[in-house]
Amino acid sequence: MTQLSDPRRFLYRADALDPDMAQKLAADALARADDGELYLQYRATESFGFDDGRLKTADYSTEAGFGLRAVSGEMTGFAHASDLSAPAIRRAAETLALLDPATTPPAPPPPRTNRRLYGDANPLDLIPFAQKVALCQQVDAAARARDPRIAQVSVGLSASWSVVEIVRADGFIATDVRPLVRLNVSIVVEENGRRETGFFGIGGRYMYDHLFAEEQWQRCIDEALAQALVNLRAVDAPAGEFTVLLGPGWPGVLLHEAVGHGLEGDFNRKGTSAFSGRIGERVAAPGVTVVDDGSMASPVADGGRRGSLSIDDEGTPTQENVLIEDGVLRMYMQDRLNARLMGVAPTGNGRRESYAHAPMPRMTNTFMRGGQDDPAELLSRIKDGIFARSFGGGQVDIVSGKFVFSCTEAYKVKNGKLGDPIKGATLIGDGPSVLTKVTGIGNDMAIDEGIGICGKGGQSVPAGVGQPSLLVAGLTVGGTA
Repeated sequence: MTQLSDPRRFLYRADALDPDMAQKLAADALARADDGELYLQYRATESFGFDDGRLKTADYSTEAGFGLRAVSGEMTGFAHASDLSAPAIRRAAETLALLDPATTPPAPPPPRTNRRLYGDANPLDLIPFAQKVALCQQVDAAARARDPRIAQVSVGLSASWSVVEIVRADGFIATDVRPLVRLNVSIVVEENGRRETGFFGIGGRYMYDHLFAEEQWQRCIDEALAQALVNLRAVDAPAGEFTVLLGPGWPGVLLHEAVGHGLEGDFNRKGTSAFSGRIGERVAAPGVTVVDDGSMASPVADGGRRGSLSIDDEGTPTQENVLIEDGVLRMYMQDRLNARLMGVAPTGNGRRESYAHAPMPRMTNTFMRGGQDDPAELLSRIKDGIFARSFGGGQVDIVSGKFVFSCTEAYKVKNGKLGDPIKGATLIGDGPSVLTKVTGIGNDMAIDEGIGICGKGGQSVPAGVGQPSLLVAGLTVGGTA
């Protein structure tokens, strides 16, 4: 049996499956296919929920399994099981016999890379259980001591460690060991019978150390409390069409939803995106450059950003992809299947939630590049409008690009000055037209701090978002006033 490095021992056992057998099984199962892979995964996860001054939840779980996918033309066969053994893979291969044999030569393997954004260390093992609980308790106590108006504090701490191996019929093998950690703080304040909430979180593909640093969790408290106190004095949001200034960083979630999904290859191959067939056309205002980059390192700790991967879930190295350049549409994000059918190269965006899911084109870290404008000057241009500093959830229709987003922190703006904070504001528009209405791009581009989760097709994956301050002329605001 092949000598295994330590993380791979979670995938292979002498009595169940070894690397040579996995290679043979993949070659046999995919002999009649254009493309495909045997995807092996082991994952350990933990989470702690601290609420109302006590530990409410403490979860730990491990899972392992494989996904076997064969692609022939536009047809895909996929089978999976939570059993990393040769007999289970053989049974799964029987389902692939229903596919028509490929009529074209097999797709070439992904390019190889030695780049590693993160190491093999497991964050779950490096800090004792009691210390993690103690951190939650410490954050809770420190938050409650901040302000007498605090009625409730919730602290969430979570981590995962995943080992994946991609085995192809052509002999290509790629392994990736992926850490992921996150800390979030939610604070409810109460005054005169009124309650409001603030939230902040940080995380990324690194160890727990950064989250345990006092200056970091204290900052989470500060940000969550500040947002809650702002909302405590918020007035009902006006309704109508306004000039809107979007803040830097997390508000990029609007870009992610309203524009990013519409630039994924599967929607465009099928012609169901508002951006379908528009490569080379102007789709945004001059100066607007939108990038997806799964190769970004973390600026705060050794490792990667939340949406970063050394390789995607098909083995393709991640890279910087300039999707829209100076307002002109240049490319779509691609997995291997859609790239081949569209006659272009994969872009490192083939992602899956787990071994139980087939890959599809997905975003990694998606953001708009910064411009030249001073954010304060952008604010001064607004006669009557809204400043949206932070967002909650949103929805988008891929075909039309129409979106609805709720603001969790926003302000009235009058004659270039910030006015009252507002509550109940929703931003309504469509991605393609919003991009054409951008009239100012700040020099303060920021990426979110590591809390994003992207949903598509019933699958959830971690993702990063970002943007500079953006001045948008004429967005519809749904209000409560």
